[in-house]
Amino acid sequence: MNSTERRQRILASAREQGAVDVRKLAADLAVSAETVRRDLHRLEQQGLVRRTHGGAYPVETARFETTLDTRTTRLVTEKRRVATAAAQLLGDAESVFVDEGYTPRLIAEALPAERALTVVTASLDTAAILAASPTTTVLLLGGRVRGRTRATVDHWAVDMLAGFVIDLAFVGANGISREHGLTTPDPAVAAVKAQVITVSRRVVFAGVHTKFGASSFCRFADVADLDAVVTDVGLPASEAHRYSLLGPVVQRV
Repeated sequence: MNSTERRQRILASAREQGAVDVRKLAADLAVSAETVRRDLHRLEQQGLVRRTHGGAYPVETARFETTLDTRTTRLVTEKRRVATAAAQLLGDAESVFVDEGYTPRLIAEALPAERALTVVTASLDTAAILAASPTTTVLLLGGRVRGRTRATVDHWAVDMLAGFVIDLAFVGANGISREHGLTTPDPAVAAVKAQVITVSRRVVFAGVHTKFGASSFCRFADVADLDAVVTDVGLPASEAHRYSLLGPVVQRV
């Protein structure tokens, strides 16, 4: 196996499993840990993975996006903390948008059950969870359902959003950076998210630290468009401060 074939195999494993470990890769590929580290460094230079202490995880691109089921297996404790803190920013909002994705779904679960809310969402999973609440009115956006995320997109969803004025939107992204703003791999998803930003009075981004510094194919918002950012303490305080200088209040939990 030459270096190109080995890197392709490493990338395939990262995308299939959600993350890879240097020692396990070295054993599986029968090479040294240093060789694996060099391969990961090269893949990171190509924008295909991001390295962590002892491993790496795949970067989502126009050709690759993790499934919703994969997202439910990584950094779950951190995602729950972020979701709980984000839900506490509800304030006096009566209408709320909850984005597609696992962390937004956890936010939906953390919303106060005693509050009368109208929740707009593109996520079939989130709609199903909230529909059981007697105090919540759920509006599910129409459109084509994406199998990877079980969420609706395309002009039906965008047109429906155009008729709303939403008090508070909880949005996610595949990447957020000071240079490129909030990004996602799919243009259809980006169009829905961009419309959400347009029609919402307040916007909260909720995501774990691995989202920061990453960028994907389609930009749908600037950091300055956000009122608040909620993430975990894996994002250094110094970096959180740099994001706050662009406008949003940044909370690390």
